[in-house]
Amino acid sequence: MNALRPANVATTREAVLSVQDVTVGFGSKIVLDKLNLDVYRGEILGFVGASGAGKSVLLRTVLRLVPRRSGKIRILGTDYDAASEAERMALDMRVGVLFQQGALFSALTVKENIQLPMREYLDLPQALMDELAALKIELVGLAADARDKYPSELSGGMIKRAALARALALDPDLVFLDEPTSGLDPIGAAEFDELIASLRDALGLTVYMVTHDLDSLFSVCDRIAVLGSKRVLVEGTIEDMLKCDEPWVKSYFRGKRARSIVVPGHDDK
Repeated sequence: MNALRPANVATTREAVLSVQDVTVGFGSKIVLDKLNLDVYRGEILGFVGASGAGKSVLLRTVLRLVPRRSGKIRILGTDYDAASEAERMALDMRVGVLFQQGALFSALTVKENIQLPMREYLDLPQALMDELAALKIELVGLAADARDKYPSELSGGMIKRAALARALALDPDLVFLDEPTSGLDPIGAAEFDELIASLRDALGLTVYMVTHDLDSLFSVCDRIAVLGSKRVLVEGTIEDMLKCDEPWVKSYFRGKRARSIVVPGHDDK
């Protein structure tokens, strides 16, 4: 068991995200077919699959950026489709998103990017928003002077942290991370993983992480779900993945580029 993962995670098994029989398609092409997935309170779920399998499609479907043809999605116990406008707004405030490239607005400073959700959902005086932005900047490990910098003045790692600060602007319960360590060097990626784990523990977050990063899957994810054949093929702990004989899972977690870990009952990786 990795040191970054607490032993008592997800003991209550409360599903804060529940995807039920979701089907998504574009024209005649079906990308997801009656897919089911639960994400439990307090866990970091790693969502993995082959390129083009539909990982980002599911994420965007959950965020209502892509329409689904059938199925239900419940977030924090609420069916968004059946919710009132007030309930939808309250639900939106409890969800944070970090997109793959950060998606910061280039014409805005870091502070102004972080304050965007506050301006959209809250009616706060500027002084208070400045204080809150400063707290979020500190929370993600950025220097205080980063607040007045523009995205073009930031390194890749700083962009990721600034985008994470924006995702945390409204103190969400559930955070979606799309390839959070892509483009980072190994040291920067490891530091970002540690940051995610520490924020989960400190803030009580639930984290849904789309990733290809084997190190992240091994070090920070409490549970992993594998997407393939338009559905979730298998889900469980990293130990479950290492024991799984489904061909793609076996190749991914025990192939030539996988970590050198002895799997009980297996001679190969």
